[in-house]
Amino acid sequence: MAAGHNHGDQGHGTPGHNHGAGASTKRLAIALGLTATFLIAELVGAFVFGSLALLSDAAHMFTDSAALAIALAAVKIGQRAPDDKRTFGYRRFEILAAAFNAILLFAVAGYILIEGIGRFFEPQPVESVGMLIVASIGLIVNLISMRILSSGKDDSLNVKGAYLEVWADMLGSLGVIGAAIAIYFTKLNWIDPVVAIAIGLWVLPRTWTLLSDTTHILLQGVPRGFDLKAIRAAMDDVAGVAGVHDLHLWSVAGDDASLTAHVAVADAGDAEATRRALTEMLEARFNIHHATIQTETEPCGDEESLHT
Repeated sequence: MAAGHNHGDQGHGTPGHNHGAGASTKRLAIALGLTATFLIAELVGAFVFGSLALLSDAAHMFTDSAALAIALAAVKIGQRAPDDKRTFGYRRFEILAAAFNAILLFAVAGYILIEGIGRFFEPQPVESVGMLIVASIGLIVNLISMRILSSGKDDSLNVKGAYLEVWADMLGSLGVIGAAIAIYFTKLNWIDPVVAIAIGLWVLPRTWTLLSDTTHILLQGVPRGFDLKAIRAAMDDVAGVAGVHDLHLWSVAGDDASLTAHVAVADAGDAEATRRALTEMLEARFNIHHATIQTETEPCGDEESLHT
């Protein structure tokens, strides 16, 4: 029985990952500065002008700020090297941060929905002009933050989570602007809570998607885009392989894939050559650079354990 391990060219703490983390840190820091600065002005405006829609946008802006701060901390912590207590390193902290952001946004959306329903039946006076000015400034801030974060959202679930929150807030600002204009011309104050409720309902499914993605990773699910049956079939087709079991495929932070497997070989003398052929095939065909394969000449008596 023998075990082999392959990192390919993507071992822990690679320069490429550190470079990406540095870029994410810069994007998040700039976006956080812009968002936190405007948050104070929007909160004041919401209370001064009596707008729930503006308050809902401010609540989103608050979660944006919290999300960006948490995401920034997560990137910093995620750069720490593995140690004796955290052998996989700290990159999964980014996934925890993204999950926390999703839960936080769920709570805020729920509050806005409840408050909006109450305001709909008992509309409150709204100062539409001030509401329009504040929301317009918020739209500009959100558009700038979105532009800054857009280039990193496909490389990190953590950055994606922050980007989605800013994106949702941008649409919220558009809704508030529309509500302010409508209230100015119609004097119908119930438009304010209707827009607030609409923003909350729009945000919920997007938040659920983010929470689903992060939960999938935390539960060691097969990474998105990988077909475990196809991988097993390809491993079975490698010369010298007599069987594959205890096959597991998971991701640490959403942008990587790790695989472990027990492989029965037909000839013990070819075990090492078969293992190398397997790791090379996994890297070339499936972009799996982190594979740990244990070879054996006799089954372990656990041939039914074929799933992750």
